[in-house]
Amino acid sequence: MSQDEPEITPSADLSHLNTLNVAATAEYFIAAHTVSELSYALGWAKERAIDCLVLGGGSNLVFAGTHVPGLVIRMAIAGRQWENAGDDGATLVLGAGENWHDAVLYAASSGYRGIENLALIPGTCGAAPVQNIGAYGVELQDTLFSVTALDTQTGQVVTLSNKECQFAYRDSLFKQIPGQYIILQIRLRLSRTKPLSLGYGDLVEYFSDHSAPSSLTALDIAEGIMAVRRRKLPDPEQMPNAGSFFKNPVVPLETWDQLKTAFPNIAAYPGESSVKLAAAWLIDQCGWKGYRNATVGVHSRQALVLTNHSHGSGEDILALAERIQNDVKERFGVALEIEPRIVPAAAR
Repeated sequence: MSQDEPEITPSADLSHLNTLNVAATAEYFIAAHTVSELSYALGWAKERAIDCLVLGGGSNLVFAGTHVPGLVIRMAIAGRQWENAGDDGATLVLGAGENWHDAVLYAASSGYRGIENLALIPGTCGAAPVQNIGAYGVELQDTLFSVTALDTQTGQVVTLSNKECQFAYRDSLFKQIPGQYIILQIRLRLSRTKPLSLGYGDLVEYFSDHSAPSSLTALDIAEGIMAVRRRKLPDPEQMPNAGSFFKNPVVPLETWDQLKTAFPNIAAYPGESSVKLAAAWLIDQCGWKGYRNATVGVHSRQALVLTNHSHGSGEDILALAERIQNDVKERFGVALEIEPRIVPAAAR
């Protein structure tokens, strides 16, 4: 290897690069800090005919086995800057390796609104569009202007508009065709005057004693979100977890009518043509909230969060998830879909 070539490490420990703290070892590993380093890594893997796995913050994946074949690339491209600043709005440009929560606080502290409700969501900025992250009535697609990505099929750097990203609930083009695009940079269009989103019950309660809601700033909302989330959700550094493990299932109105008749207290978010059910309520009703076995469990304050409290494996996490899915399906006739990406087990 020449001095100019980035270092590729064999047999690299990945336990500290996933928030579930699942033990796994990459056959090869590299941290890509620039586009040229990323291109080198892809070329290196292509020469050896091995697969590549790109990691962000490791907050939305489960290693199903302890051996990850091929080359694992940790996206570490940094950078944040403002573009097209006007009297009201500005575009925040973020490198894919930037920490998402830090970016939210940076924007809010600068007086710009739009992503403050997404505070304390773990992960990197490059991973945010893949999942179309969302919380408390806000989704990334609401502010994302464009994505700069490397097209692995052509080797070209391309810019994709919001529409081209094909966003949906916890979904995107990047999730539909995994591996084709590696996100390098995102652009968010933010505003100084956009109305704040305070409709969720937890936020209404948190700010209920605020004498002048109109004086609230984006940073106030971010801090409120942080307080609410910390009250309900475990810190991955203290209790390893991958955040919400299941999506809220979306059902047709006809199914909703049947469920509401059978379960009058069912928690849901009705829409015009479908209804989003509260997966946490479904899981809680099946008695899983607070469950723990020898290695893994379900958080005592949030049934959507599976925890790894005693060095459990990916197989342990997925086995528990399957039991929960089976119970919810049997009782409510509703299928729960796992939200994190599952990296399949592989033979050595």
